[in-house]
Amino acid sequence: MIRIFKVSIPNSVVALVLSETILIFSCYVLAAYWVLDVAADIFLVDDYGLWHIALVVSVILLGLYFHDLYDDYRIRSRTLLLQQYCLVVGVAFLLQAMLSYARWNLLLPKWLMVYGSGMVLVVLPLWRVAFSNVTAKALGAQKVLFLGTSSVVREIVSRLEERPELGLAAIGYLETSPEDCDGIAAPCLGTIADLDAVIPTRRPDRIVVGMTERRQRLPVQRLLELRFSGIHIEEAATTYEAVFGRISTRDLRPSQLIFSTELGPRPTSVMLQGIYSWLIGVVGVMVALPIMAVVALLVKLSSPGPIFFRQARVGLNGAPFTLFKFRSMYRDAEARSGAVWATKDDPRITPVGRWLRRLRLDELPQLFNVIRGEMAIVGPRPERPEFVSVLQEKIPYYRQRLCVKPGITGWAQVNHKYSDTLEDTIVKLEYDLYYIKNLAPAFDAFIIFHTLKVMVLSRGSQQCCVPVQ
Repeated sequence: MIRIFKVSIPNSVVALVLSETILIFSCYVLAAYWVLDVAADIFLVDDYGLWHIALVVSVILLGLYFHDLYDDYRIRSRTLLLQQYCLVVGVAFLLQAMLSYARWNLLLPKWLMVYGSGMVLVVLPLWRVAFSNVTAKALGAQKVLFLGTSSVVREIVSRLEERPELGLAAIGYLETSPEDCDGIAAPCLGTIADLDAVIPTRRPDRIVVGMTERRQRLPVQRLLELRFSGIHIEEAATTYEAVFGRISTRDLRPSQLIFSTELGPRPTSVMLQGIYSWLIGVVGVMVALPIMAVVALLVKLSSPGPIFFRQARVGLNGAPFTLFKFRSMYRDAEARSGAVWATKDDPRITPVGRWLRRLRLDELPQLFNVIRGEMAIVGPRPERPEFVSVLQEKIPYYRQRLCVKPGITGWAQVNHKYSDTLEDTIVKLEYDLYYIKNLAPAFDAFIIFHTLKVMVLSRGSQQCCVPVQ
């Protein structure tokens, strides 16, 4: 896998994106030579036609991304795949039509667009089928041998079974005794003592150590020799982080947090985040003012009560602050229930509020919290003091998520939908710790871009995702 924007991307996905970019671009260039004939060179170079084509290619690639065609490239329905490509190309045509009212010099000639898009609709689905069946297999997957069968190893093996595009294949595992070889999908290849016999026959590319007890059981000297022979060796927690995009709290020890130079946020990244979050907040308020005015009117007319909702939340280093949102629940919604998490189809949410939450428009006033320096654009979601006091007693390392400013969006929000149970809260904490460890402008940009996809597709906005108001 390749690390881009602090996220591990499978090699096969990178290869797919690059190959489809080249194919789409080539289709429109060939269409230019077909339609324009001898004038094609003049259009492509002198009239900046290559840049016009690049705009269309970007729109198509963005559409494929929004349809999750790069999250999982396996084809489950060829009919659905063709429909998705048709929809994406249709959006590209719509954009060309809109540009005709704005700047004519950005438009592609009509028949170039028609013929080029026609070739895209033929070539790309055929290429996707060929890639899924042949190319992805030709790229191969790294063979992984596991030492131990901890709960983290079991989760990793299940994940690799579900997501072959990750480029890792579990060939089996070794345990300290045969009794520990139950309940895992990968085959048991023997005990730790059989390591020397397994290496030449299975030829693993990577060895992942996930033993629950290592003292006097881990063959340190032999692993050292294998490492210097070219076999990549890593702990299960590192593999877990790469394939899940979060940090396993089960294998996390206090000493790692104390002595590690990686798990805590870097001061430079925190300082930069404060600067660009404030700038984005100011620009965001100016751009969103007309939308906020319409939303405020809808909230006021839909149900009695204030337009804005104010609530105490816990911010940086546990400092309380007042969070602003558009009211999406009926007035006095907590008068009887007290502070509880919202549930799916919560009856306390107004009809207008349900749509505001689905589109995340209720969170626009939090831009004022960003300008005031209480929040960042990206970060862990701020929780209520009542919940924080309880959760930090029940969940180890929960308070460590308070070492950075809370955010309007975050790595946990774009990856995990529900958080109305203790188990979900632990999963979101693991995403938050991963974010804190990798906090950087590039990572924030990636999360913001992914948030736009979540907003457009109305994902991750279930009413049980956030505490009630």
